[in-house]
Amino acid sequence: MEYKDYYKTLGVSRDASAEDIKRAYRKLARQYHPDRNKAKGAEEKFKEANEAHEVLSDDKKRRAYDQLGANWRAGQRFTPPPGWEAQFSGGRRGDPDAASFSDLFSTLFGGGAGSFGGNPFETGGFGPRAQDQHAAITIQLEDSFRGSQKNILLNNGRTLNVRIPRGITAGQNIRLAQQGAHGGDLLLEVQFAPHADFTLEGRDVHTVLRLAPWEAARGTHVPVRTPGGTVDLNIPENSQSGKKLRLKGRGLPGTPPGDQIVTLMIATPAAENPGDRDFYDEMARRFAHFKPRG
Repeated sequence: MEYKDYYKTLGVSRDASAEDIKRAYRKLARQYHPDRNKAKGAEEKFKEANEAHEVLSDDKKRRAYDQLGANWRAGQRFTPPPGWEAQFSGGRRGDPDAASFSDLFSTLFGGGAGSFGGNPFETGGFGPRAQDQHAAITIQLEDSFRGSQKNILLNNGRTLNVRIPRGITAGQNIRLAQQGAHGGDLLLEVQFAPHADFTLEGRDVHTVLRLAPWEAARGTHVPVRTPGGTVDLNIPENSQSGKKLRLKGRGLPGTPPGDQIVTLMIATPAAENPGDRDFYDEMARRFAHFKPRG
């Protein structure tokens, strides 16, 4: 059989921490998940990442794998050392997709044809080990602002109703108890779909407000959309493009709640006729002392 370098598969060093391994796996899983990536070869890369994570995230399997040494190269012909079968005979398989893993995995850790010690479900009295699984869920900003329910379709065809908590932020997980492999939990990492009006940083909501030059110069009140509805925003006199105004507590709910940050942008009307151009010429003469470039 061919040797597989699980560290190379995940793109981590051999001394990588458990957190490094988890982070690298989640990145690859999101990139190559068959539901999100239909490119040729993506599904195979997804399976390879799953197999590498199955070994390197398990302390016992990782220690055993490391005993093989660091001099092997991916693709080399490989034979387990004498006595290997004693370590994992009757072992437990934690990943429901283990049957689709490579011959190397099956031989070293059981769970498929060619494994030492026979079927791990029939030897030694062990059952499959519960294991948490990770996936991504994409929601709208409004789902977090109000809280909501979403139906998701799992790879095995099941549909689950997921409660989206109010104020949840990007990168946080929604834990679905006993919906993972063999009774483990399913952790859904929250991602936000692009929004037409807002961007998010944590619980803070950001938006851009366009102003006419006279509104910025003289000051005014402007209706501004927020996730919770429209509010009246006071624009101070002599405001400049790039100025940020804060609407306290108008971001995502939480303790404390986020704010809405409004960035001003001055939009200049086009000079479309001689009268418009004459007006701008008069402005240039009137404000000859003004140096916009410092």
